[in-house]
Amino acid sequence: MFTFLLVVHAIIAAALVTVILMQRSEGGGLTSSGSPAGLMSARGAADFLTRTTAILATIFVLMSIALAVLAATRSTTSVDTSLQRSAPVQQQAPAPSAPPAAAQPQGQPAPADNSDVPLAR
Repeated sequence: MFTFLLVVHAIIAAALVTVILMQRSEGGGLTSSGSPAGLMSARGAADFLTRTTAILATIFVLMSIALAVLAATRSTTSVDTSLQRSAPVQQQAPAPSAPPAAAQPQGQPAPADNSDVPLAR
């Protein structure tokens, strides 16, 4: 049902674009030539195309709302987990132990810990 309504919606959109392009603008639309009598007179065509545009636009908006409601209420029974990645396990290297305080000479600072620098490892 949803696919059928989506196809109908696309047809309505194409018809709406066609009717809009057929309307006469300042430079003339696609229907710039026609007989001066009957429905295809300048006034008759303008009234017909304006009315058709309004009807198609209304149907288009209503169909958009209906499709949005249908899409929101559709329930999927299963979720595709084929692309789901598991979180990578990060192994942490043991922190280098500082040399005992007795091994360091008096008055000299302890060496800097370079474990945060990637190239120092």
